Amino acid sequence: MKYKLTDKFKTLLDGTKLYQIQALKDFGDVKAGELGGWIEKEANLSQEGNCWVFDDARVFGDARVWGDAWVCGNAEVFGDARVCGDAWVYGGARVFGDAWVFGDARVFVDAWVSGNSEVFGSAWVEEGKIAIGSWERQPTDEELLWCGSNSEVGKLLFS
Repeated sequence: MKYKLTDKFKTLLDGTKLYQIQALKDFGDVKAGELGGWIEKEANLSQEGNCWVFDDARVFGDARVWGDAWVCGNAEVFGDARVCGDAWVYGGARVFGDAWVFGDARVFVDAWVSGNSEVFGSAWVEEGKIAIGSWERQPTDEELLWCGSNSEVGKLLFS
């Protein structure tokens, strides 16, 4: 095992208890004894790979984080969301519903990724911006709505 749930917990408004995690061994950028973020249950964060929940970030519901993915800052991953590969979710970002964030994708600042959305490859989503590769621009209102429902941001093509 690479981490354990501590006795320290927070209770969400709906009564869900989130437990702070603590590393039991060194892995990736995490040192044994280091306190991490908050998860509802062990199924939320894999015991394999270098994935980790840092800071005050929260993972709960049936959400899963695995591989070398990071959830940091005040980010939240919940519902049936998945974060894996080398993906990062950080800042005040929220990933929820059936959304997936994977590959080298980044979701940050106050961005929300929800529904059946997929953010993958080298794509990133920031509040008010979408970037794929090194090209970026402000998305239209239609693209932002599309990004928040059933989009695949890694495949998004701009006209």
